[in-house]
Amino acid sequence: MGVAQAHGAVVALRTLAVDFNSFFASCEQQERPELRGQPVGIVPVMADTSCVIAASYPAKARGVKTGTGVAEARQLCPGIRLVEARPRVYIGYHHRLLDCIERCLHVSEVRSIDEVECALTATFAPRERALGVARQIKDTVRREVGPCLTSSIGIGPNWFLAKLATDLQKPDGLTVIEEADLPQRLLDLQIEDFLGIGPAMGPRLRAAGVDTVAKLYAASAGQLRALWGNVEGERIYGRLRGQDIPSPSTKHKTVGHSHVLPPNMRTVAKAHAVLHRLLQKAAMRLRHSGHYAGGISAFIGYRDGARWADDLRITETQDTLTLTTALNQLLAQPGAKQGRPVQVAVTLTRLLPMKGYTPELFGQEQQEARERLNHAMDTLNQTFGHGSVYFGGAFGVTANAPMRISFTCIPKPEVEEIDSARARRLRPPKPTPQPPESGAD
Repeated sequence: MGVAQAHGAVVALRTLAVDFNSFFASCEQQERPELRGQPVGIVPVMADTSCVIAASYPAKARGVKTGTGVAEARQLCPGIRLVEARPRVYIGYHHRLLDCIERCLHVSEVRSIDEVECALTATFAPRERALGVARQIKDTVRREVGPCLTSSIGIGPNWFLAKLATDLQKPDGLTVIEEADLPQRLLDLQIEDFLGIGPAMGPRLRAAGVDTVAKLYAASAGQLRALWGNVEGERIYGRLRGQDIPSPSTKHKTVGHSHVLPPNMRTVAKAHAVLHRLLQKAAMRLRHSGHYAGGISAFIGYRDGARWADDLRITETQDTLTLTTALNQLLAQPGAKQGRPVQVAVTLTRLLPMKGYTPELFGQEQQEARERLNHAMDTLNQTFGHGSVYFGGAFGVTANAPMRISFTCIPKPEVEEIDSARARRLRPPKPTPQPPESGAD
C-alpha cells in the first residue's frame, strides 16, 4: 500500500506506547522516599554551571525543565532538590520495567530509556482489550517496581499517533486515538506537538502558511513532500491518517560522548584530557558495535558562552591510537586552547558497518598488531574496570566522564563500565602501586 492510503480504509488500533513520566527523577524518588512529592532536578554534575537533565512534576510546575541551568532552576524553584545522575540505577530500572511490560504485552521496540513500543496483535487490537492490557501494565509496574514509576500510555493506529496520545494526559495517563477521532482529536494541538516537526521544521511550515493542525491535515501528500523537501513529508501525511509507516533506522549513525566539567577540571589541559577519555570510551563502543569511523568531531564550550567545534574526515578505522592522532590534530587549533572550558564532547561520525569495510592494502601487520592491542585493552577494561588500562592522553582524568545516558541511546554497563564490587573481586592484589608510564597505562 502506498503512502497515500485510500480515504475511508479501516484503520485499526495497532500500537501501544508506554512513556514513563519524569523517568530519572522518578527512579530517584522510588529509591529515596524523602524525595517523593518534592521538586527534584537531576543534574549530570553538581556545579552551578551545569543544567537540569530531568525534573520531577513539582519542579516542572515551577518552570524547571530539561536544559534549565542550575542557577535558574534555583531561582524558579527555591526548594528544588538537586540530585547527581546515577545512570547505572536508571538502566537497572529500565530493564525491570521492560520485564514487567513483556509479561503483559510483547515489546516490539525500545524507543528510548523511558519509551517503548508494543505492537497490538489481533488479540489486543479491540479497544477494550487494549485498555485492559494497558491497565495491566500499570498495575504490574506499580506492584513489582514501585508506585513512583508512573507512565502515560497511548494507544493508536501507529507509533506516531500512539506517542502523541501519551502526551495528552500526564502524568499517569491512558489515552486512545482511534480512526473515528481523526482529525477532530488533533485540531486543538500545535503543529510542533507532532513527531518530526521540530525547531527547524515548525518555522518553515508556518512561513509557508501551514500554521495550524487543520491546515497541516488539509495539505496533500505532494504539498507536504515539497515542504519537507523529501519523502518524510509524504510519510507525515500518511501517519496523520493512521497509516503504519516505519521510520528509517537511525541507529549507529554516530558514536560519541559529552561531559560537563566539574569546577576543578576547568582548565584547557584537563579539558583536553577528558576529551581523550571520552574518545577512548567512544572507540571501545565503536568496536563493540562492529563499526568503523570515517570522521571525528570535537566540541568545547566555554564559561563566557563561546564555543569551539571542528571535525576531521579520516580513513575508516576502529583503532584508538589512530583516532587519538586525529583528535590531537583538532585540539592543536588555537580555538581549542583558550578560555575556561565548561563542557566538552567528542563524536565519531561517518560510521561504516564491518561488512562494508575494506582493509588497507599496505601495513597489514601494523593493523593486526593494533587490533590485538585494542582487543586486549577492551578485555582488561571490561574485566577489571574501565580506566584500568588507558592511553596516556587521558592521564589523571580516568575517574571523570562516567557513564551517561542519552534518551535515545541506552548504554551497556558491560561496555561502559563495570560494577566496582566485581572489579575489586576480580582485580589481583598489587603489593606495591606502580607509577604510570607513558603511552598505554
